[in-house]
Amino acid sequence: MYYSTNYSPVFLKTNQTYLRALEPTDLEFLYSLENDTTVWHVGNTVTPYSKFVLEQYLENAALDIYTVKQLRLIVCNHEAQTIGAIDLYDFDPLHRRAGIGIVITEEYRGNGHAADALKLLLNYCRDTLRLHQVYCSVTATNLPSINLFTKSGFEQVGILKEWFLTPDGWENVVEMQRIFHSHQEL
Repeated sequence: MYYSTNYSPVFLKTNQTYLRALEPTDLEFLYSLENDTTVWHVGNTVTPYSKFVLEQYLENAALDIYTVKQLRLIVCNHEAQTIGAIDLYDFDPLHRRAGIGIVITEEYRGNGHAADALKLLLNYCRDTLRLHQVYCSVTATNLPSINLFTKSGFEQVGILKEWFLTPDGWENVVEMQRIFHSHQEL
């Protein structure tokens, strides 16, 4: 793994996956991702996004994380195909923490890209942003995501009962947290 400045503001890479900053050419991908109703229940989205709104979002995507308190990076495979997104949200520089969310498009799941992207982002959080901790919320039935975060050093710290209303009924949410310790291996 190495860090490079070939893309701005961030370029993080493994052998099969890399993260890059949002580009104007990501409009169609974001439009598809944000309007995928099958994943709305894991967030707080209940209405579609227009291309106009997403264009405005892309125009402001280069703003500093310290200003907008969030960062979205695009996940690409080694063939430079856009295969997902990984987010930092609720960035709190005073308490040095942020939430993490990740989505990989269905056809690229199960190939290690999510684990690579998460490891890259965790390195960035610890080494560049100097965060003390990160956290995530995962629906209790999403065992692949729970396993992903557990293998990446996250611990379950609580359950929010009947937190999300899905088409199949109420779902519990597992709250997970990763605290960085000095010189801890990721």
